[in-house]
Amino acid sequence: MGKKKKIKILLITEYFPPEIGAGSNRAYEHAFIWRNEGAEVTILTGFPDYPDGIVPEEYKGYHFLKEVINGLNIVRTYTYSAPNEGFFKRSISYLSFMFSSVIQGTRKIGKQDIIIATSPPFFVGVAGFLISRFKHVPFVFEVRDLWPDSIVELGQLRNSLIIKLLQMLEKFLYKKAKLIVVVANSSIELIRKKGVSSKKIFVIKNGVDLNKFKLIENEYTLKIKEELQISNKFIVTYIGTLGLSHAIDKVLETANLLIESKDIVFLIIGSGAEKTNLIRKKTELNLKNVIFLNQMPKDKIPLYYSISDVLLVPLKKLDLFSNVIPSKIFEIMAMSKPIIISVDGEARKIVEEAGAGLFAKPVDPSDLKEKIILLKNDPDLCLKFGKNGRLFVQNFFDRENLAINYLQLLESAVKESLK
Repeated sequence: MGKKKKIKILLITEYFPPEIGAGSNRAYEHAFIWRNEGAEVTILTGFPDYPDGIVPEEYKGYHFLKEVINGLNIVRTYTYSAPNEGFFKRSISYLSFMFSSVIQGTRKIGKQDIIIATSPPFFVGVAGFLISRFKHVPFVFEVRDLWPDSIVELGQLRNSLIIKLLQMLEKFLYKKAKLIVVVANSSIELIRKKGVSSKKIFVIKNGVDLNKFKLIENEYTLKIKEELQISNKFIVTYIGTLGLSHAIDKVLETANLLIESKDIVFLIIGSGAEKTNLIRKKTELNLKNVIFLNQMPKDKIPLYYSISDVLLVPLKKLDLFSNVIPSKIFEIMAMSKPIIISVDGEARKIVEEAGAGLFAKPVDPSDLKEKIILLKNDPDLCLKFGKNGRLFVQNFFDRENLAINYLQLLESAVKESLK
């Protein structure tokens, strides 16, 4: 038997480590597993600046850079750096990466067998399509968030002409993609309604690295609690982006309702467009039971999951979010911690099917308060939710298994294109 040909994959993503977040994690972990499975993987990305628009010192001054990280070929092209706030500046940033990845990247990525462009941002799909034509290889459009639908529903885009143009571009990319990969089952029907055959749409959900995300109880977790002076508190934690869609202001209102409960503390960890406003609100409400911490490196996050008694997964109350599955739910379940999920839709179904937590009505501080008190008063239920969650992700959301399924899908697409 001949040796199996090594597939060459180009993954185009605007977000990649050292940036953290769902998109960055998914891109890196999939690429790393594909490489371990024998694929040759090249990442075409920008310079890290998410979410604050600040480029780390080691990357400053570059307009182009090639590096190798854990066996992955990384090609970084110019990106106009802007914080994740303000539609206009972010759009300039997205467009700058689209143009630079095509102009600078095409000549530097070598021969490829297949190209994946992961969105958002939406314009990465344009880069993926153009480079796939230059290289004469299949184009896979990975849709983690439906654009322009999401930015329209969040109120970030109101110009009807621009919306129409983006919708036309969206349909064009769906038509030209060999495969469309989504992260939620409900996305299939939403895309099918735009005139796309469901036969080319495949679901590869987010998952979790079970070796990295597991409960830690050691001197480091004890030290963190001591330093924050929360050793004897019931710790309610949110870890993630502090953006327009996350409704963290309602978490602060919940903290205000619980201000007299001296043994409950809220830990909010992350950065984003709303952080300044949230800290201002904390000051205005004089919330002594809320602690803000800056965004953590990925390897530190399991420590903060571990010290928490319950983790929050909130979003605004929009129809759009019924089709969203925040990837942090898989991390939390892997950490054997209970979840309070304030997202009504597919994500809620997953948490409830797993028996891993409780649902609180989105943007309803009173309901969130009641769920926190319920869990605080029932440590056995917290333990049960935690055990159930860990078992559930072991069975269904192991990132390695999902990535291997993805790789098999890519290999099939390459074979079919060669016929």
